[in-house]
Amino acid sequence: MPTIYAYTSPAAGHAFPLVPGLLELQARGHDVHLRTAPALVDVIRAAGLHNVEPVDPRVPAIEASDYLATSPKERLTRGLENLIRRGPFELEQFRADVAELRPDLVLTDINAYGAVVGAEESGLPWASVQPTLLAYPDADTPPYGLGLKPLGGPVGRARNRVLNRVIISTYTKAMLPGINGLRAGAGLAPLDDVVQHVLRPHRLLVLTGEPLEYPRRALPATIRHVGPQAWEPEARAPDWLLEDGDPWVLVTCSTEYQGDERLARAAIEGLRDEGVRVAVTMADAYGADLPSAPNARVERFVPHGPVLERAAAVVCHGGMGIVQKSLAAGVPLAVVPFGRDQPEVARRVVECGAGVQLPAKRLTPERLRHAVRGAIARRASARAAGDALRRSGCPARFADEAEELVGAGDRAVAVV
Repeated sequence: MPTIYAYTSPAAGHAFPLVPGLLELQARGHDVHLRTAPALVDVIRAAGLHNVEPVDPRVPAIEASDYLATSPKERLTRGLENLIRRGPFELEQFRADVAELRPDLVLTDINAYGAVVGAEESGLPWASVQPTLLAYPDADTPPYGLGLKPLGGPVGRARNRVLNRVIISTYTKAMLPGINGLRAGAGLAPLDDVVQHVLRPHRLLVLTGEPLEYPRRALPATIRHVGPQAWEPEARAPDWLLEDGDPWVLVTCSTEYQGDERLARAAIEGLRDEGVRVAVTMADAYGADLPSAPNARVERFVPHGPVLERAAAVVCHGGMGIVQKSLAAGVPLAVVPFGRDQPEVARRVVECGAGVQLPAKRLTPERLRHAVRGAIARRASARAAGDALRRSGCPARFADEAEELVGAGDRAVAVV
């Protein structure tokens, strides 16, 4: 029986998108092993994946603290430093698991830098998984992360080339000292820039597609888009959600704390008289001081699927998970990006007609109310964008790409 070994960053937004593809691989007869956040182990086992174990507790103990930054540059460097500090513990565990499982294929989260180094060190067939937009520079697309509008023609291509050089230099300075330190400890040659980090695996599986991804004339053959892999734990819809009444607006804070509770505050205040009911899910921000409104309900977590079936719009920070789930349901979005990849995601939502964006520095209840109205007006184009996104891939495509690396025969694939 083939075996597959995969290692993911300890965050729901990175672990959950792996679940559909891994279940498909398991259904095809592969012995799939996943390492993920300790808090997610039982949840993913309950979905039917047999071999799920926690990552080393020292990994999630190093929390992402970029929300404490006071500038965009500090937010970038602080977030990357946190992730790279996890690397030695990831690498230690990865090596031990490979020695025990002897897999034929390893899958690594692109942000699990220690596992990435371990995968290259192992010499095994290896795919890296990116659960967000592709961060690969070319002259056809705006530089990743800035949230810039696409600009065509010679002027646009010139702009993209110049700014891509700036972005690559910035990320290289922030990331490469830590990554190359891990690589030196594994006897691997240093990288020259962050683009090489993207291109090292035998395959990079990008878990999204058009229309959130811009069309490109050409990409390296190792980069494959496999479409959105939306998944959430099964849960019964609460009785209050099923009651007759005004349509719902779903307001979500990040599952990995980012200090975005002010988004919930603005939504409760801004939508209190809008003829909608407001379902606010706070995740790790639960317990924050919030105003009350007769049409608002605040919960730590509510399954998004049943809410999206009844939602007129979604208000969110721009995480890929909620954005792709909303689009798949044809629900328009008002996106308020706080950092990380969120400005880029927000721009893609606007460009494909699926919603509007409001910069976090301009967030007020009044402006958010107008943003929600603008999103609701885009319902038809959001449905069209969702149709296109669903056609861009599926779990079967993810599994096909993984199996192509494994090859035929009685071999094993493991996912950490």
